[in-house]
Amino acid sequence: MYSEKVMDHFQNPRNVGEIENASGVGTVGNAKCGDIMRIFLDIDDEGIVRDAKFKTFGCGAAVATSSMATELVKGKTIQEALQVTNKAVMEALDGLPPVKVHCSLLAEEAIHAALWDYAEKHGIVIEGLEKPKNDISEGEEEEEY
Repeated sequence: MYSEKVMDHFQNPRNVGEIENASGVGTVGNAKCGDIMRIFLDIDDEGIVRDAKFKTFGCGAAVATSSMATELVKGKTIQEALQVTNKAVMEALDGLPPVKVHCSLLAEEAIHAALWDYAEKHGIVIEGLEKPKNDISEGEEEEEY
């Protein structure tokens, strides 16, 4: 059901924890499945993501997508981090079962929420960044899990 990479990131998640005085913190959830994901970003003066950590309450796929998302944004510019999509997270994990795709959407939205928080704290606008949803199930068609 799950790829080896998903299992590896679930059983040995990277970047678990919090960053004190994080540049940006994004918290999103999915009311339908109960997953909650919080991503912390440390962004330097040049706009490079120096560190990323996460805390996730959810299923194995939610933990794995959080872990992979933090790996994908580390070392990236703000603009590059913004380009980390749910598709990129899924590809990096060698895919997810269809009923778990929402976990990768949660990871993408958590990155965007953390970048939004960073932009608000610094009074800047990040080109292409839209205000994130707190609950990714908002506006979704009814899905069966």
